[in-house]
Amino acid sequence: MQHRVAIHDRPGSFSDRWRVWCEERRIPHVVVDGLAPDIIGTLRGCTALLWHFSQNESADLLAARHVLTAAELMGLRVFPDAATSWHFDDKIAQKYLLEAAGAPLAPVTVLYDRASAERWAASATFPKVFKLRRGAGSVNVRLIRSRREAASLVRQAFGAGFVPYRGALAGAAQRVASARASGGLGALVRRAPSAVARRLRLRRSVPPEVGYLYVQDYLPGNAFDTRVTVIGGRAFSFTRNVRPGDFRASGSGSIDYDRGRIDPRCLRIALDVTRRIRAQSCAFDFAFAEDGTPRVLEVSYGYKASAVHACEGYWDEGLDWHPGHCWPQDLIIQDLLEGGA
Repeated sequence: MQHRVAIHDRPGSFSDRWRVWCEERRIPHVVVDGLAPDIIGTLRGCTALLWHFSQNESADLLAARHVLTAAELMGLRVFPDAATSWHFDDKIAQKYLLEAAGAPLAPVTVLYDRASAERWAASATFPKVFKLRRGAGSVNVRLIRSRREAASLVRQAFGAGFVPYRGALAGAAQRVASARASGGLGALVRRAPSAVARRLRLRRSVPPEVGYLYVQDYLPGNAFDTRVTVIGGRAFSFTRNVRPGDFRASGSGSIDYDRGRIDPRCLRIALDVTRRIRAQSCAFDFAFAEDGTPRVLEVSYGYKASAVHACEGYWDEGLDWHPGHCWPQDLIIQDLLEGGA
């Protein structure tokens, strides 16, 4: 089959390698603007559409899933498809998805009215983990240590609500320290103006999170979490150390690629759940309950490609090891065009 691939270009996203992949293989492709008024007409004559949309782009959140779904209706192969992305950046959706798939989810309570939430706060045992449905890298995640803290969060959740995106300069010191340690300070400085502008747009365009309370059981004693990224039956995995003096690992930047730390049960669960939900690619975060069983904390189609590429290989569905570094973007477009996704 002769393909004509449409790629929504967002510098720094998966689109960078998708374009190179097509160029190297002389696959006809066109760079499109998924936000353009005539995008549906532009897609006529194409066989595939790839759009690595982000939770940090307000226009992406408004349009991407609609355009991708419309393209699927037109008969295009798309990434991410509906099964892969409908629950993206929405932990409430992930709760129902994972429960329906029979995944061992860390227990979650979601309440949609103030009276029920107040009764919960008065009777629950603590600590618990409070989360907003939006946010990545442990943004909007905090530990509730007492009934008093819980009651305060309930009032805000069913009152003014929460701004889901941090201020323009929030976390700047941590980002600078991390960039300096990795030698990327110059790049961080160059990106700073656009990053600040993007955060300001998000805070203006995305409404407050209000009208629900999401809490997850706290799993004590975890020195790290386990990230398993599945792409077409391949499982890549690494661990992330918990931040010093904190309980969160996501966003710490402290990644360990020692395969001896990877519990095979996490691999099996991630591969099995991805197959059950018919997703093209998903990244799962695991922690361990006090009885030693792995529990899924979150799942997302969005992840950092370079962290996956740094894995020394992957496990297949039989848990056989395949050595070699792979770019996830290459595997995604390969699977899509070969019909395996």
